[in-house]
Amino acid sequence: MTELPWHRLSPKMLAVHPVQEAIRFLPVLIGVLFIGRNGQGHIWSLVGLGIAIAGGLLRWFTTTYQITPTHVRVKRGLLRRRELSVPRDRVRSVDLTAHPMQRILGLSRVVIGTGRSDRSDEGVTLDALAAAEAARLREELLRRTAKPVVTEEKPAQKELSRLSPVWVRYGPFTLSGIATIGVVVGSLANLFNETHLDPDEFGLLNSVIGQLAAAPLAVAILEVTVVAAILVAVLSVIAYVLAFWNFRLVRTDGTLHVTRGLLTTRSTTIELRRLRGVEISEPLLLRAVGGARCMAITTGLRAGRGAEHGGSVLLPPAPLEEARRVAGAVIDSPPPAGQDLLRHGPKAHRRRYTRAFAVATFITGVLLLLWWLAKWPTWPWQAALVLYPVGALLAEDRFRNLGHALTQGRLVFRHGSLLRRRYVLSCDGVIGFVMHRSFFQRRAGLVTLTATTAAGRQHYACTDLPGHEAVALADAAVPGLLEPFLVRRE
Repeated sequence: MTELPWHRLSPKMLAVHPVQEAIRFLPVLIGVLFIGRNGQGHIWSLVGLGIAIAGGLLRWFTTTYQITPTHVRVKRGLLRRRELSVPRDRVRSVDLTAHPMQRILGLSRVVIGTGRSDRSDEGVTLDALAAAEAARLREELLRRTAKPVVTEEKPAQKELSRLSPVWVRYGPFTLSGIATIGVVVGSLANLFNETHLDPDEFGLLNSVIGQLAAAPLAVAILEVTVVAAILVAVLSVIAYVLAFWNFRLVRTDGTLHVTRGLLTTRSTTIELRRLRGVEISEPLLLRAVGGARCMAITTGLRAGRGAEHGGSVLLPPAPLEEARRVAGAVIDSPPPAGQDLLRHGPKAHRRRYTRAFAVATFITGVLLLLWWLAKWPTWPWQAALVLYPVGALLAEDRFRNLGHALTQGRLVFRHGSLLRRRYVLSCDGVIGFVMHRSFFQRRAGLVTLTATTAAGRQHYACTDLPGHEAVALADAAVPGLLEPFLVRRE
């Protein structure tokens, strides 16, 4: 049997990777340029740039890949040669991304995921292939069995959602600009450190610091807060547009296809047979303006990587009603995404207030002891008294957001206040239940029922549920699963 050929990445990447490496090492190169003396800084800058470019070129010469009927193999490295081999039946996702330079040259970055839940698994990456070859490879790897020939030229497509420009108004309430500010501040600090620049040499910076120093403390805090809020809002809108512009969710025969991105495009395909449910997420600020996100609970796509970067996004921050509609359309069952849930009773209600007041009492008590024993000022413990009304509001909101339901073969859990989440989980995807009781839960007769699954976060909890209701819910969701542990009365 003739061995299948090994392929190289697209030669066009030779025009992309050197630029990427040069940009990555730009702060170091600038530092070498500034600290060099007698012209040697320029020489070492050129040497560093040459090393970066050589590293980018070397990636093409040392990377080959092979697609066989059973495996995907990738060889890479020069001094440290590595070979990655992934069975094709373990392939769970194939993501295509392309930043601006790759889009100009018609390239795509292919990430082949195996569905492992640990964060060390980044899959197999081919950076980069021709866009047409990347799309063909994705279709080949996600095709499990041969399909009968049909007369239609293209599979039927149904558009479930498309980005509306008015949704950009939800951008400021995602607070994604905070991460951008952190990156910018870190980069500037690194640049000042590498180049040995003195911040005092910048007149604008000195004038701003001087103005804040001359102003009263309350005014200075207010000015910094207002400027920071405006900056976070603007950067959050920019991040929203960059991440979700041209967003489109399409349903085809057996798949969900998500495309998004302004400068860097991303294309994700989710197989419906691996879909185990949906999640509607409502952070507090986004909930205050009637917004929500929608994400898929599916095997092969890991959760917890951030809404902008994760591959499970089904809808960016958008109106709550739109999130519910999309969730219902995805799982072919509109009611579970927005229906009323069963409350958890007065004991769960009382438990939320007890926990809130316990935290407020502990903090206030510590500050009061410090005032009495260490002669601290009186205002800290007096200010801490505000924790009682704030805690009461938070406790009431947490209880109102707590609920569950079992309908149409799906478990629905909801919890949270600062971040409210509603999970709609298919009972067919549940592989087990865990019932956990803390000391205080035992005294109150409550349990935390956790449904385990191979998809998404892999465990979804329903907290502070009365014990008998938890057993009945688990038994009704997956009949027979708890049979060995139940004693039924005649």
